[in-house]
Amino acid sequence: MDGVGYSGLTITPFYDSMLVKYTARGASFEETVNRMIRALQELRIRGIKTNIPFLLNVLTHPVFKTGIVTTSFIDQHPELKQVEGTKWGFASGSQSDMKNVLRVENSLRYLANLAVNGHPSELGADASKLIVGSSDTTKLLLPTPPPSNGGMRKILLEKGPEGYAKAVREHKGLLITDTTWRDAHQSLLATRMRTNDLLRASKYSNYALSNAFSMEMWGGATFDVAMRFLHECPWERLEKLRERVPDIPFQMLLRGANAVGYTNYPDNVVHRFCKQATKSGIDIFRVFDSLNYLENLKLGVDAAGSAGGFVEGTISYTGDVADPSKGKYNLEYYVKLARDLSDMGVHSVAIKDMAGLLTPRATKMLVAAIREELPDMPIHVHTHDTAGAGVASMLAAAEAGADIVDAASDAMSGLTSQPSLGAIVSNLRGTELDTGLDPTILAPLNNYWENVRSMYAPFESGQLSGSSDVYQHEIPGGQVSN
Repeated sequence: MDGVGYSGLTITPFYDSMLVKYTARGASFEETVNRMIRALQELRIRGIKTNIPFLLNVLTHPVFKTGIVTTSFIDQHPELKQVEGTKWGFASGSQSDMKNVLRVENSLRYLANLAVNGHPSELGADASKLIVGSSDTTKLLLPTPPPSNGGMRKILLEKGPEGYAKAVREHKGLLITDTTWRDAHQSLLATRMRTNDLLRASKYSNYALSNAFSMEMWGGATFDVAMRFLHECPWERLEKLRERVPDIPFQMLLRGANAVGYTNYPDNVVHRFCKQATKSGIDIFRVFDSLNYLENLKLGVDAAGSAGGFVEGTISYTGDVADPSKGKYNLEYYVKLARDLSDMGVHSVAIKDMAGLLTPRATKMLVAAIREELPDMPIHVHTHDTAGAGVASMLAAAEAGADIVDAASDAMSGLTSQPSLGAIVSNLRGTELDTGLDPTILAPLNNYWENVRSMYAPFESGQLSGSSDVYQHEIPGGQVSN
């Protein structure tokens, strides 16, 4: 036994000539000892004698628990060595205890085999549909994409943010931002999507979505959730995905002066963050403030712009511009805000409908009013499909003059997420607003997300259908699953 202290405790259980070292740490000596006791109680060694009962006798002794002992402690308490018939049942080697241990181990072996090899075919399961976690997932679920053609990002890299904004306004069809990698799984699965599941879809996504305006894939809640719950590095996620998706602009959500946190940061921190984000692979910064506070927005706009990014100034939408009784949040309010953002020097203006309150009628009114005020500014519309009206609202936005709308892969769309990508693409196929995306090429990608989503069922929001009461409670879609 060594290393006893208020912050840590290290002991060495042994059996025959083999040694195992356990270290426990805690905020206090009592907590540390309790953690070590639990660790030893859960240790299972069969068929041979160990010193575990002796160590447990020591750890549970009232004198030892005071933390005031010397090297003569064991000599002064010979009862510590009495381990025969100990109360630590598992260590006594009784037949009933051994059967319990074997039962637990057999269950664990079965679950491990199931996780690796899938359900046995004799039960009628199709194992090929259950191996999303294997290294062969991409080959099984997604075709090998053809060579790259440069995609929309080529325009951004060659012409810069201003040139890209001009190209967007001159583009004849409706452009799409795919939110599957960020807001879709935040809204449906509490932001728990792992980097590995994104990486497996990355190369095919680069091909299938090469004509998209962008992929929203970083920022917002993904940054802190990656560290707090997934134990991943958000910067590594960005850099790995950037390497595999060279042809589509990457878009992030920046909370103005809050960056990707929940408090205001010093200006130099936000500037440094944006600079590093650009270096690691972000092209487009959607800068927003939930209260449309201009000073917070301005810091985000300046930071993203000075880092060389395409800056999308964002209007957080609430109320209903088609209903005069809604008070201050009317057309005049939003048009003035769009003008203020334009004066800041943004490259596009986004309408961010966080709760999914936009109706087709309100969407047409709002987009048309901003288009009249800012004829040369790209307009980007974002909504959630909580009420079930998302596809209709996005089609209305396109007809009213919006250049870009947000959508998610069908399997990750609807409910509190964004409207269905496939529905929007198919409804505009062959029209003047054709998105340039091919439904037959998108289909394998959707199959992949169907399989992946099933693994995250424990994190689903629980909503099973559209819920029009969002027009009353106005809860943002990204908050429901959280």
